[in-house]
Amino acid sequence: MKMAECTTTPSTIAPPGRFRINLPNQITILRLLLSIVFFVCLAQFDGRAASPRLRLLDVSAALFIVAGLTDILDGYLARKYKQVTSFGRVIDPFVDKILVIGAYAFLAGNGFVNPHGQNISGVAAWMVVIILARELLVTSIRGVSEASGKAFGANVYGKAKMLLQVVTVCWVLFALAHPVQPDSTLLWRFLVGCKPVMLYLTVFVTVLSMIPYLWSARAVLSQTSASSS
Repeated sequence: MKMAECTTTPSTIAPPGRFRINLPNQITILRLLLSIVFFVCLAQFDGRAASPRLRLLDVSAALFIVAGLTDILDGYLARKYKQVTSFGRVIDPFVDKILVIGAYAFLAGNGFVNPHGQNISGVAAWMVVIILARELLVTSIRGVSEASGKAFGANVYGKAKMLLQVVTVCWVLFALAHPVQPDSTLLWRFLVGCKPVMLYLTVFVTVLSMIPYLWSARAVLSQTSASSS
């Protein structure tokens, strides 16, 4: 899954011409619409209610998974049929970041606070800040690198980070939608209990994934700093 990590180099962009939205870009726009519906579902959930509408979380998880699959599909079609465009290079990572960061922001919000004032998702505000800060930093580095003529594609660490973030969102939603009951299996009890582990692992990997990008862009960052002094 390549969500939010653009791998296309400038040399593979289709030549300029009359602007039109091709099939891969249409799928990306569909993912944006799915993201909006996903956010609406999360916004309707109220953890303080006497009987929270847990079905909304199942629907949200399903929407999130479908949106993730469209991300794989549009990238595959764009590469296979050589339909990579500048519009796609901008809108695709933008939609990916909106979807993932928005999911964590909602999970950390008031909708997932129970009557005792505890956040039942386990997602803390500082986790969202770290995820957002990482994306802003890498996006800034990519802009500086590509402006200097140096290709700045995704690496395996970025892809692993994104995959883990997506899996964790689904993990949290399903764990909340199906809380442990007296008749729950041992396996499900274990999976639900691993929710905090997945969240902290996601934050840890998110931070680590910045290091390779900083290292690969060290020459460009050094030149920029030298020319500014």
